[in-house]
Amino acid sequence: MSLHIIIIGATSGIAQAVARRYAVEQAALFLVARDADKLDMVAADLRARGASTVHTYTMDATDYARLDDMCHTAWGCMDHVDVVLIAHGTLPDQKRAQADVHYGIREFRVNGESVIAAMAVLGQRLQTQGRGVLAVIGSVAGDRGRGSNYLYGSAKAAVDAFASGLRARLFKAGVHVLTIKPGFVATPMTAGLDLPARLTAQPDKVAQDIVRAVARKQDVLYTPGFWRLIMLIIRLVPNPIFKRSRM
Repeated sequence: MSLHIIIIGATSGIAQAVARRYAVEQAALFLVARDADKLDMVAADLRARGASTVHTYTMDATDYARLDDMCHTAWGCMDHVDVVLIAHGTLPDQKRAQADVHYGIREFRVNGESVIAAMAVLGQRLQTQGRGVLAVIGSVAGDRGRGSNYLYGSAKAAVDAFASGLRARLFKAGVHVLTIKPGFVATPMTAGLDLPARLTAQPDKVAQDIVRAVARKQDVLYTPGFWRLIMLIIRLVPNPIFKRSRM
């Protein structure tokens, strides 16, 4: 039996790579994003790759009033949902956030608050259903605030903490919560950044790890796996040294 999957932020690089892997398995997909034209192109590609059905829903992730309608539509299209992947987000300009508080708060809403809102609503629907996997893309940046990107990191830290608590609550209801922590990934969002080649993964590699982690019902996924060790070392650096670093 094919999987029934909701993907929020379906036009992002990682989300598209995940969707392509499920499409070849003839999954039924319900895609959510704010850019209708791009969403239609992604949907057409997934149909061509073998998805059994592909439905689309256009909304901005910060339009919380539409989350209930989105869920109602998704469950109406697919009857039940096996996997939800929340994959939307931006990469804020840290220097701009330091100078423009309104910009900073807006970016925190997108990367933190809106993700938590989606997790809360979709988690409740999965709890009512009595099964399913809720996967959310966080970031290794949430493991420790660094001077170079602490606005983004703080938003992802909030997502991580919320997911941890939600995991403990929903476990009793038969619902699994997976937190995904990618490192550097070569996507349109990171285009133009000077990323270290040896530490930068391709979206399909990350997607492969995500699909495997969903199937295994892992709690936390660092992808690629070497980021678990890297972030352990970063967390262990004493504050007197860490605050002097260029990280």
